[in-house]
Amino acid sequence: MDLKLKYLLLITVVIIFIAVQSAYAIKCWDCRSDIDPRCADPFDNRTFSMTYCPDFKSDFLIGLEATLCRKIRQKVNGVWKYFRSCAFLGEPGIEGDERFCLMRTGTYNIFMEYCTCNSKDGCNSSNNISLSPLLVITTILTFLLLRNVR
Repeated sequence: MDLKLKYLLLITVVIIFIAVQSAYAIKCWDCRSDIDPRCADPFDNRTFSMTYCPDFKSDFLIGLEATLCRKIRQKVNGVWKYFRSCAFLGEPGIEGDERFCLMRTGTYNIFMEYCTCNSKDGCNSSNNISLSPLLVITTILTFLLLRNVR
């Protein structure tokens, strides 16, 4: 096996290990707009600190570790409230696509949007579509190394 190919394989394994580690040890914004109006959208995260989700505990879900971020936007009788926190259960986005949230409506002027994600720390801020810097760097490095192998 060529030396450059060995380095490429080693770099790929290290990057995958780092990406998997960061996915399980996620940090999320933790706030409620009914307590602090700055938690609403548009969200200004400069005044909040993130919560390290493995330290986030639940009185009801004993033994589970929070591995997702969650954002809930709800309207009850015309009043909007926003909740951001770590989450224990759920699937990121809808069918794995974090750009989409689960929406529910009910009688008596009730609306709820429930978003979950685990793509990066603080992914429960406002709805933004962004590329993972790790993915971009890995793609560029792989392309450059493969080009030089030939």
